[in-house]
Amino acid sequence: MYKVLLVCLLALAAVSCQKINDTRVIQSFNDDWYFMLADSTMDASVPDYDHSSWRTLSVPHDWSIEGEFSKEHPATEGGGALPGGVGWYRKTFQLDEATKGKRVYLQFDGIYMNSEVWINGHYLGKRPFGYISFEYDLTPYLSYGKDSNVVAVKVNNSKQPNSRWYSGSGIYRNTRLVITSSIHVAQWGTYVKVPELSKQQALVKVQTTVLNTTGESTKANVHTFIKSKDNKVVTEASSALQLSESETVLDQELLVSSPQIWSINDPNLYTVHTEVSINGEKIDTYTTPLGIRTFSFDQQKGFTLNGEQVKIKGVCLHHDLGCLGSAINTRAIERQLEIMKEMGVNAIRTSHNPPAPELLDLCDKMGLLVMDETFDMWSMKKSEYDYSLYWDEWHVRDLTDHIIRDRNHPSVFVWSIGNEITDQWHPIGDSLARELTQIVRSLDDRPITSAMNPPNEGNTIALSGTLDLIGYNYAHDKYELHNDKYPNTPFIATETTSALETRGYYDQKSDTIKRWPIQWDKLFVEGNPGNTVSAYDQVSTPWGSTHEETWKIIKKHDFLSGMFIWTGFDYLGEPTPYAWPSRSSYFGIVDLAGFPKDAYYMYQSEWADKDVLHVLPHWNWTGRDSVDVWAYYNHADEVELFLNGKSLGAKSKEGEELHVMWRVAYEPGELKAVSIKNGELLLEKAVVTAGEPISIRLTPDRNEILADGKDLSFITVEVLDKDNNPVPVGANEIQFSIEGSGKIVGVGNGDPTSHLSLKGDKMKMFNGKCLVVIQSGQLSGKVVVHATSKGLKDAETVIKSYNIKQGINLNNN
Repeated sequence: MYKVLLVCLLALAAVSCQKINDTRVIQSFNDDWYFMLADSTMDASVPDYDHSSWRTLSVPHDWSIEGEFSKEHPATEGGGALPGGVGWYRKTFQLDEATKGKRVYLQFDGIYMNSEVWINGHYLGKRPFGYISFEYDLTPYLSYGKDSNVVAVKVNNSKQPNSRWYSGSGIYRNTRLVITSSIHVAQWGTYVKVPELSKQQALVKVQTTVLNTTGESTKANVHTFIKSKDNKVVTEASSALQLSESETVLDQELLVSSPQIWSINDPNLYTVHTEVSINGEKIDTYTTPLGIRTFSFDQQKGFTLNGEQVKIKGVCLHHDLGCLGSAINTRAIERQLEIMKEMGVNAIRTSHNPPAPELLDLCDKMGLLVMDETFDMWSMKKSEYDYSLYWDEWHVRDLTDHIIRDRNHPSVFVWSIGNEITDQWHPIGDSLARELTQIVRSLDDRPITSAMNPPNEGNTIALSGTLDLIGYNYAHDKYELHNDKYPNTPFIATETTSALETRGYYDQKSDTIKRWPIQWDKLFVEGNPGNTVSAYDQVSTPWGSTHEETWKIIKKHDFLSGMFIWTGFDYLGEPTPYAWPSRSSYFGIVDLAGFPKDAYYMYQSEWADKDVLHVLPHWNWTGRDSVDVWAYYNHADEVELFLNGKSLGAKSKEGEELHVMWRVAYEPGELKAVSIKNGELLLEKAVVTAGEPISIRLTPDRNEILADGKDLSFITVEVLDKDNNPVPVGANEIQFSIEGSGKIVGVGNGDPTSHLSLKGDKMKMFNGKCLVVIQSGQLSGKVVVHATSKGLKDAETVIKSYNIKQGINLNNN
């Protein structure tokens, strides 16, 4: 079996094998697509259409990110100021004669949007929702042997605006061909639950849906066994099953002794293996992740995981990956999650749509909880051409598919049926909330919420009484009143804060710190009375709060189960409250390039289990008499500040404060903060006044990657002065080139107003940093990345790419 799978995985242009085994074959369908941007009148669905002049590429693919930023694009800056349009994809493949008698399915993890699919000229169907996963049965229309098959996919993202953020365009998630026996486990055909758990044992219930496409009833055997993370079988069960002529559902119970618990700090995973046999011959295998854990929400105690009270420290994440656009890449998602975990995050909200499956796989493995969200709108629109147009016809199927797809992930602990739904202010919100929660409960028993803004007296979704958790978007001043208003439904802060910050940018005027000067009249500043003390995080939108303000409330009360900050990362589109030339958000704790802003370290000092000391701002100033200096710290009694070796005094946090501050008469040199515990030095951090830039420094996040054509290295680019100090105000334009088996797939700098292409080979530094992203090729060896800039010494770094057989340490830095 494994040799056959290897042969299939190595096939490129053709999907064929010399021999098809009797268990399922899963073949990536990502390579060798032909692509063309077209118009709505073009029809490339017929098999003999000549696509030879089209561009060839691999998916996942996002054509919008390849375009130019423009105020004229109908998506507007809210949609990222990038183009939409109509795109066609075509792929030719062959199937071995041995495949006859099998079922062949084509699976898509997501196409944005309005996708239509044909096989050999036969229309398979349409899925308007751009975030949903689906499959088509190709079997009745296939050719075998030397005859080719042609898949055609039309993607229509021309009617805009249809999103409140950047959506991307195209087959932007993974695709695969699945070849099975005519009797097999259906797509997402297992449902695994752990209804009883103790230290001694776990009761695991496995429900399996077996699909019979033979047209005849027959007898089968289903053997289910569970393997631990070290690949040992820990329990098993076999059941005889009388198959109907369509699909049959089997329920089995298995006991796991001394179960290894899935938790945030130790995410132990089991794997459920399902084998279907006919007359003793194995004809299908199917695997399902299993995490054994228990959790609950309580009106007084908040959230409890495996019997321990846990504060949910979450962030909201949109689906784009910065300069990569919406084209999914597992390493890029992993990097985002690593940066969040380093901050102390333990939960992710998938705002505001079903995520890529890879995100949930990673959260399972990394120990991150997930609020899995389905819809941003119901029957009432938010954008001119959004999902509300398809609501009546598609919402039941899309919600059902979403829940069934994701319900086996142990990381998923809450379902969210909507975000700031317009229907919440109309009578229809009540009936729709009841309908949607009924659908979810028929499929799974995890708690359900909706992100409401706010859940007050007029909110028909909140008042429907059908939610398991009352979800608050903002309204932090109402949190402490929750148990009085909703005495029978626990609290969750589904979206908080919306504080505005631009990485590395500081502007102090009249004792008030501003993050960004554009349209300042739309913002307000909350400091202490009279604004006599400037505060670097005290900039928020009228509906939001500062970073410190909301967390102070959440941490104070057990019944406030936790929060999801808007947002973990900046994202393309929705630069609210700004307009063009801004084309991406300002809300992130980390910028679009993946560089942390200062607020990152406030949360890290509160959330992470590590010693933290962070001092800000930088120390390169002109025309400044005094500068407010802040320090975030933990695990220490006090922090002492030094300027050019002279102590400016030690300070400690008072009351509920989350930082300390000094007002410092500016003079160039070294500013150093030292944290002290029990009279001993714990940490020290310094910022220095840098001189003129003379050289470039390249720092890869990983200098060893897989030579699989997918793996990435994210390279931080800085300019240095003669003493090798980073220049925090550097604005040089850097040109990149590459040698070896790899390519540049993205550049960025975190500037929300930059209009340089994110898919180019050059980028201007923003506040001392920019980013270049390298993707491996298929050949092992060295990939040399060069960086040049006028007036600066050139730089290079070497990325080593390895074939998987060679072995590789992917945790390098």
